[in-house]
Amino acid sequence: MPDKVVVITGGGRGIGAATSLLAAERGYSVVVNYVSRPDAAEEVVATILKHGGKAVAVRGDVSQPDEVDHIFRAGDRLGRLAGLVNNAGVVDSAARVDEMSAERLARTFAVNVTASFLCAGAAIRRMSTKYGGKGGAIVNVASTGSKIGSPGQYVDYAASKGAIDTFTLGLALEVAGEGIRVNAVRPGIIDTEIHASGGDPDRVARIGPNLPMGRAGTAEEVARAILFLLSEESSYTTGSFVTVSGGRGLTP
Repeated sequence: MPDKVVVITGGGRGIGAATSLLAAERGYSVVVNYVSRPDAAEEVVATILKHGGKAVAVRGDVSQPDEVDHIFRAGDRLGRLAGLVNNAGVVDSAARVDEMSAERLARTFAVNVTASFLCAGAAIRRMSTKYGGKGGAIVNVASTGSKIGSPGQYVDYAASKGAIDTFTLGLALEVAGEGIRVNAVRPGIIDTEIHASGGDPDRVARIGPNLPMGRAGTAEEVARAILFLLSEESSYTTGSFVTVSGGRGLTP
């Protein structure tokens, strides 16, 4: 499958890196997008190349239209786009809503919501049968935060992921007749760097043992769900959510 390309935003670290590596293992040529850590992205690419895969690291702020275009043009040089993983996301330090600045809110929604719209648009223009494409799949990385609200900590992040829930459903119906499936994963507490970036590096160790399954999840466990939704194994699945949370956020 030499022309099966997937663009993975935020592909150099955490869930994105695990997804990039697994996608390459499954036969995709991978565009590993990053914005601030070229070393991490290049390490992922080097690992893929070492194992005989095909990948390229591409810097780009996915909240900026011109940079999104640059990312997808790099994918065009690898072959036919078959998938997009909207993984890039940010979380700020824990705060109440009355303590959140307009600047914080703008950044959270730009990266977590606007970027997903922009990247999906670029993918649709390449994959949709409406534009002469051969179809494909989009997987959005949502969060169990959208179901629990994250009060006193990350209501802005949870709200941005609630927007991704609605976006997933609406877009799935919008392009279902154009050969594109749109689904999402909802990770719970996953052992990645995002907790440290949100000012709480001990969050996994503190919360993990109290989850229904008694531990936090791994980036690789989320990646396997993402690859299922990208693949033909889920060929009749669209507008659906796979919750990868060890039971967190589920209604009893």
